[in-house]
Parts: sequence; C-alpha cells; structure tokens
Amino acid sequence: MAPTRIPTEEDFAALSPDLTISLSYPTPRESTTSILLLFHGLGDSDAPFAGFARNLTLPGVLGVSVRGTSPLPPALLGDSESTVARHFHWGDDLTLAPGGGGELDPDPGFEKAQRLVLDRLVRETLVGKCGWTTRDLLLFGFGQGGSFALGLASRLRGGGGGGGEGRVTELTDDETEKEEEEEVFKGVVSVGGPLPASMIPSLSAREKAKTPVLVCRGSESEAVDEDAVDVLREEFAEVKVVVWKRPDDGMPRSRDEVLPLMQFFAERLNTGWP
Repeated sequence: MAPTRIPTEEDFAALSPDLTISLSYPTPRESTTSILLLFHGLGDSDAPFAGFARNLTLPGVLGVSVRGTSPLPPALLGDSESTVARHFHWGDDLTLAPGGGGELDPDPGFEKAQRLVLDRLVRETLVGKCGWTTRDLLLFGFGQGGSFALGLASRLRGGGGGGGEGRVTELTDDETEKEEEEEVFKGVVSVGGPLPASMIPSLSAREKAKTPVLVCRGSESEAVDEDAVDVLREEFAEVKVVVWKRPDDGMPRSRDEVLPLMQFFAERLNTGWP
C-alpha cells in the first residue's frame, strides 16, 4: 500500500468519464484525516451534495460527492428536448416496482455502481493510490443513494468486489490480518434508504457487517418501514435508527434533524461536538 497522503484532483482524473465527483476540502487541506463519500438520491446530481458536505464543516474531513453512475432519460422527467443529462441514479436499470403503482423499483441492482465506486474509487484510488484504508471512510446517502451506501457496507463483508464475488488473492498471514482489519467503513448514514436485498451476500453463514450504521427516517416512512429496520439489524452488528417528527424522508431541515447526524459523525471521528 502507498504511503497515506491527501488526495488531489489529479488522483481522480483516471475515473473520468465513468465516474464524476465533486471535492470539498477542509481548511487547510493539510488537516484532512478522514474522507466522507456522499451519494445523492434518485434524479439528483453530485453538486448539491458537495454543498451539503461544505455546510457540514466536519473538522478534517474531505467531502467526495459522487455523481450517480447512470443518467435518467430526460423524457422520463418531461424534458424531451434536452440533450444534456442533469439527473442521475445508481441502479443497473430503470424498472417498475411490482404492484402496478407506477413507481420505480427501489432495488434495480447496483453492480455497475458498486464496481465503479467500491473497486475503482475506494480500492484503486483512495486505498491503493493514496494509502487510506476503508476505516478512514464515512459514507452518507439519501434515498437511493442511502440504499447504495448501506449496500456498499454490506458488500464489504468478505472482501466483496464489483461482481458481487469475493476477491481471491495470495496473501501472507500479516497481509491477511491487515486486509481483514481494513474491510470496514468508519460509518454509514442513510436518510430514507433501506438496505437493498441485491447487495446482501448470498452466503447463508455470513457474519453481520461491522460498519456502524445510522438510519434516519420520517415517522410515516414507506421506504424504511419496520421490516426494513429488521433487515438492517439482521445484517449489521451496530444499527441506530432515528425517527423524525415529520412524516416524510426528505433531507434534514431543522436542527433537531441534523443533530443526530452530527453526533454520529462526531462519535465516528472521535471528536467532541458542542
């Protein structure tokens, strides 16, 4: 592994055009000690979440806002004349959910996004090129992006790679111990996004994922209902669920809604928070 250094814009250049990111450095850049990966919701883009990262002003945290790996067709959004993609998603496809309600399937499969983010952004760039470990990385996602973030943490068990299969490599005992130690994220926050079944390893004897999880949801959330919470507790060893007073699963708006996020981040970053 390379010596740990602060990632630069040039480090991510090789990801283009397959993956687009927006960076938000702490001040000064040299204070960077952790990295926050942000995943927007269905139909959004990386720019607003880069602004969200800046507004969080987490000490020593480099925000890496990632654009969804597939564009939404403009016609789907009622803009048949547009030729420039401005809205993106994380799924392998766009399919309707069962039931005939006209809603998009919340679990369209995430193999392409997983391959680009987990293998190329995380393992090749941040870990392999810049010397960080997965334990240095926090994940935050909203809606479909929250589901994807949870799925990445779930897939990390056993070294899961882009195709959903474990990586097979020749390692010494010391390297094996280090590899196993690294394959946990510092923490993951999902707002209004459940864990996708397609990103749960198929091994019946699998251990629970050890990445600490915070899930925030509205009081009448349909996406993160009690069944979804039960699945999270079955798959993750440490899960905290915060239920907001408002019914919907939108992004946090008030101090009461932001506070649980900041407390979780502070705990995971091992810093106090006023």
